[in-house]
Amino acid sequence: MDAVNHYDAIVIGAGPAGLTAGIYLSRAKVRTLILNEGTVGGQMVLTHEIANYPGVENISGYQLSGIMKKQAINFGCDIRANISIKRLELNDLLKQVILSDGTVYTAYAIILSPGGRSRTLGVRGEDEFKGRGISYCATCDGDFFTDREIIVVGGGNSALEEAVSLTKYASKVTVIHQFDHFQAFEHAVEEAHKNPRIAFLMESAVTGFNGNEKIESVDIKNLKTGETSNFRTDGAFIFIGYVPNTEFLKGLVSLNKWGEIIVDSNMSTNIEGVYAAGDSTAKRYRQVTTAVGDGTIAALAASAYINDLKVKQKQPAEI
Repeated sequence: MDAVNHYDAIVIGAGPAGLTAGIYLSRAKVRTLILNEGTVGGQMVLTHEIANYPGVENISGYQLSGIMKKQAINFGCDIRANISIKRLELNDLLKQVILSDGTVYTAYAIILSPGGRSRTLGVRGEDEFKGRGISYCATCDGDFFTDREIIVVGGGNSALEEAVSLTKYASKVTVIHQFDHFQAFEHAVEEAHKNPRIAFLMESAVTGFNGNEKIESVDIKNLKTGETSNFRTDGAFIFIGYVPNTEFLKGLVSLNKWGEIIVDSNMSTNIEGVYAAGDSTAKRYRQVTTAVGDGTIAALAASAYINDLKVKQKQPAEI
């Protein structure tokens, strides 16, 4: 066992769940490594404003993730970002994480918090115009549409909250939703409805994107009448949920039919010593606060598991 690459716990994913787990584990003097395939902060860094995080007023997701990262590091947590995981070995007492560059890390406990990614519409022209008028991140691309007319596709909290955020830039935002009602919280619906720059197309679906160098219009189908029309727009922001980043876990831990990791109340998976937290787990609500709660529970459970192992290893063998 290479002492340099051995940790008590390894956290896979550096969103709010993973960073929280790193904070709690490291503060408990558990030698911890966080591995992340992308930018530290996960989907949180794409959120323009977080106004409902308890004790914090109006902070951006980027700022909050930076604070969490600093806390984890200050407590002694190691973080490696922008890596690629080739394989996991989870069934033995000593778990292994093998990276694509050949590096092998070992640990007694693993916390899986790979998060998710934006769900796509899967319609004609979407792949072609990604980055050329189609975006999944208001924070990243909103200012490119200053004084332009744009659409937002979706009917949940993210769609309506980001639609309101986009009115800081766009002259008009049209929200297109497939149902006659929204799935968002009432306060989000009310805020969107009272904004004079937001219009609504309900019971409608985008069926295609059109343009030359960039998006110029979308095809829309009225789901109630079946009629189709062409809608002029300078840009499209799509917020229709997330897909869990769990493809690399198939056959390793129990997943449900949506690819979400199945956990118990202690965030334990079906494999001893392997836990999961955050948006990649099977649960109803997905917020930064719920991810933080998951990470806390997973870290406490993993810490207890590791401590029990170490106590057993110190005990003399039975004769």
